[in-house]
Amino acid sequence: MRFGVNHTPSVGWFHSWLDFSPSDTARDMEQIASLGADHVRVFPLWPVVQPNRTLIRRAALDDVATVVDIAGSFGLDVNVDALQGHLSSFDFVPSWLDSWHRRNMFTDPEVVASTAAYVEALAAAVADKPNLLGISIGNEVNQFAHAPHPAPHDTTAEQGHAWAAAMVAAARRGLTGARDTSGREARRGSAPLVTVAQYDAAWYDDAQPFGPEHAADHGDATVTHSWVFNGAAALHGALGAGSVRHGEYLLQLAAAWNRAPGRPNWLQEVGAPTNVVDPADAAAFTDRTIRHVAGAQDLLGVTWWCSHDVARSLADFPELEYDLGLFTNDGRLKPAGEAFAALARSRMPTPAAPPSIAVVLDDVLPDGSPRYGVRADCAPGGRFAAAWLACAESSADGRGPQVVLRSRLSDTAHTVARGIRSTVEVPDDLAGTALSVAHPATMP
Repeated sequence: MRFGVNHTPSVGWFHSWLDFSPSDTARDMEQIASLGADHVRVFPLWPVVQPNRTLIRRAALDDVATVVDIAGSFGLDVNVDALQGHLSSFDFVPSWLDSWHRRNMFTDPEVVASTAAYVEALAAAVADKPNLLGISIGNEVNQFAHAPHPAPHDTTAEQGHAWAAAMVAAARRGLTGARDTSGREARRGSAPLVTVAQYDAAWYDDAQPFGPEHAADHGDATVTHSWVFNGAAALHGALGAGSVRHGEYLLQLAAAWNRAPGRPNWLQEVGAPTNVVDPADAAAFTDRTIRHVAGAQDLLGVTWWCSHDVARSLADFPELEYDLGLFTNDGRLKPAGEAFAALARSRMPTPAAPPSIAVVLDDVLPDGSPRYGVRADCAPGGRFAAAWLACAESSADGRGPQVVLRSRLSDTAHTVARGIRSTVEVPDDLAGTALSVAHPATMP
């Protein structure tokens, strides 16, 4: 199991890319490495690197490459995010995509081609780095595709697939020649991963055009971002099972959509947001969340959000964004950081076998056609989410169950390859203790 941290620069936040300081970066990376982390995720700002549709700044690419080198000097592998995109409530979209020049980022042919050129150039700039963990296409770019974004770039699921495929192909082109990109194992010296990162509307909102298939069908690993301010903490309390198991649940939900058993699953963002988790509970939340996540199968790792608090001198952030760091802005280790470090240094072992029980998710109707409303059922407070949690809480070994799609239940090769030996059906009525997990149906 890999332990990593999303790097929030302690000086200047992500605006620091405008005035890059290797010494400030080195100080941050040294502190991150002191936690026992083995990797970081970094976020060059898209408009800084590509301020014009046909201009990709070499100096900005060199800065990104320098960050990768600095991290490597402290023993850290690096995942580089391409399209920022959206960070901590602020959008960073180039001016050639906004206002007088607004065009659809997902469907306009010139925009897609230019964006792909940037992704390819960024990947090429770091492709020869021995500590490159991978390239993520962007940070939750799917939030631009639908409400609640105030000015969404309307797209369809099919157009989203085309866009994601184009971006993944661009990243792989950039990596080609410096690495053998046919590999899939994520460790120093192996082929870098290409991933597509979405926020959890992909799993929970039926109206979001980017869905589970976009995460599971594109790139080399399925990425999840877990934030309990999505309703989980409101329903269950900050330290309730539905909160501290939310990252584990989301990993299992995402794994159900993987077509290939054994595909890596990566909890790429998870944090303790102070709008729903009291700072006094942050350490316990961190510890319990990671311990539950560690029980998931095919786990690449967990990457905590984030390294450092946002400086109070910077204006207009939501209050919770100022206090998400494992370190304070001036480098003092916080209780959540201590909890993270204790687990990272322990090098928690990966379970030898996956959970043998799976809860069945009704993704299709009896006639085999897709069922609308599946994602709403999976959201916190939904019928399926409640069933999974009840099964997890009654598990003999403390590990939450897998999830299997109804549409794949009859594929014996699939279920056997995933280690699923028995299933649990979700009852229509979940009142009280209606869900029984004592005698699950045995698989063929």
